[in-house]
Amino acid sequence: MKVIVIGGGPAGMMAAITSAKQGNEVILLEKMKSCGRKLLITGKGRCNITSGLPMDKFIENIPENGKFMYSAFKNFTNQDIIKMLKENNVEVKEERGNRIFPVSDKSLDVLKAFENELKKCNVKIIYEAEVKEIRAIENVVNEVVFLNKKTGKEEVISAKKVILATGGKSYPNTGSTGDGYKLAQELGHTITKIYGSLVPLTSSGKDLEMCKMMQGLSLRNIGMKIVDVEKNKKIYEDFGELLFTHFGVSGPTILSSSAHILRYKNVENLLKENKIKLQIDLKPALSEEKLNLRLLRDFEKFKNKQIINSLFELLPKKIIEPVIIKANINEEKRVNEITKKERERLISIIKCFEITINGFRPIEDAIITRGGITTKEINPKTMESKIIKGLYFAGEIIDVDAYTGGFNLQIAYSTGYTAGLNND
Repeated sequence: MKVIVIGGGPAGMMAAITSAKQGNEVILLEKMKSCGRKLLITGKGRCNITSGLPMDKFIENIPENGKFMYSAFKNFTNQDIIKMLKENNVEVKEERGNRIFPVSDKSLDVLKAFENELKKCNVKIIYEAEVKEIRAIENVVNEVVFLNKKTGKEEVISAKKVILATGGKSYPNTGSTGDGYKLAQELGHTITKIYGSLVPLTSSGKDLEMCKMMQGLSLRNIGMKIVDVEKNKKIYEDFGELLFTHFGVSGPTILSSSAHILRYKNVENLLKENKIKLQIDLKPALSEEKLNLRLLRDFEKFKNKQIINSLFELLPKKIIEPVIIKANINEEKRVNEITKKERERLISIIKCFEITINGFRPIEDAIITRGGITTKEINPKTMESKIIKGLYFAGEIIDVDAYTGGFNLQIAYSTGYTAGLNND
């Protein structure tokens, strides 16, 4: 059987490898000059391959349509991808939060493992192939039309099976520009609303000015909460790393929080009304009492200095001025002039440094896409379209997305593997 896979990301590559191992003639069409571009930038270039959690816990980390993944996760597990990588000389390690990375910390090694498998399986790859149409006769797939950008000519390939794995709309520079949605829509498929998920957060007004003051500052080992201040309700809580930027905040804890904020009831209005706050505990290891004792020691040590020059042993330099501003203390005031109330305000701000969140960065800055081809139109056991026979889907193009931690890549492998299997 001739099988065409459209898209050379992790889902597409896995689908092509699996299909070829089933004895099929497989052609992989990739519109960029190389495969796996998005894979290379995952995990800050280290590639968070998967999670070390048991597979039943993966579904708990998919906030919507998690049950859709039940069969695919059964077909291809985290242990299966680890085994495949080891067979290609890529050893892995487990880090905080059950995250699995290559021992080398190089996503390129993971991509090379996929490329080795594609080569071993004799998958034909046509690069710079921009698919224009998937043709079907009487709701059965029969041809794929693509523009060969090298020759400038349109080409047509007949096929019994087509696997659409073009990704979402996040990181368009890697080739994920939403092409697959149009191809699927033209064949009668429904696309749910598209959002960016795992995306940086924006701020405005005075808080944005503070973020700009601290631009480039990365805080490690901080506690953070996202709070609906109208209801005094915690939306998300985490511990880890956070980055201040010219638009607001980013970093692992922020990206994780965005998936929860997106799904929070009435969130668009709350963001407009400045009711969503990021609260950062700059010293989570110290209680307020211990922090008070620490401040008293530092104040004694630097009693003749201005307050602005007395906190450098306690806090990163870039955040000292914003902390003092939020505590409403004159930064030129000498330490021995600081009142007990001012010290209490300082402690309060260090334990709860608040930034107003007013929105999300564009989908182009998101790690993954929320939304896509509705799962109602896909057979979860095979990934085949319920509308067009012989048309299959894999990866981010499907309306399934997860939290951070390697779950989204596992969705790509598992759906790609399932779509690649022969079902006859």
